[in-house]
Amino acid sequence: MVLYKPAKQIDCPHYDERPDESDVSVLVIHNISLPPSQFGTSGIRELFTGTLNPDEHPFYKEIAGIRVSAHCVIYRNGEIEQFVPFNKRAWHAGLSTFQGRSRCNDFTIGIELEGTDTLPYTDAQYEQLSILSKFILQQYPRITLGRIVGHNDIAPGRKTDPGVAFDWPRYRQSLDATNISSNTII
Repeated sequence: MVLYKPAKQIDCPHYDERPDESDVSVLVIHNISLPPSQFGTSGIRELFTGTLNPDEHPFYKEIAGIRVSAHCVIYRNGEIEQFVPFNKRAWHAGLSTFQGRSRCNDFTIGIELEGTDTLPYTDAQYEQLSILSKFILQQYPRITLGRIVGHNDIAPGRKTDPGVAFDWPRYRQSLDATNISSNTII
């Protein structure tokens, strides 16, 4: 079981076995806030653990019963929760393709940032995302800088996250400093 020990481990029922654990080769950056544009709530955790109460907010009625997860969530304060071990298949990508391959959940790791497409992410999130990404890249050397993408890259037209507020140059520069192999950067 591949876990990130600094993260708080949360039991999550929304994952399964990967078809091939050795095939992990893409890191996908997402954003999420529940209710939308509200931070610091328990909504994300409740969604990923299947305990979201549809009566707590009108938006929750729209997503009641969906079964989704990510490997990790990085909250605004930099706290990280891990919902799915990296060697297991989280349900974060949905209908998606990467370089002609569909079923991206099979070979990707999904990291959620608490946020929206248009509000800036926090310094604490960038710092923790960089540290977590370096850990993932050490564990999964097939993931190169060119294979770190946004949800919008694998589900264009359907998804927009991590959005225009995400500072890709800042994030990539924080990873470049570690001499990580770099293919074509998307």
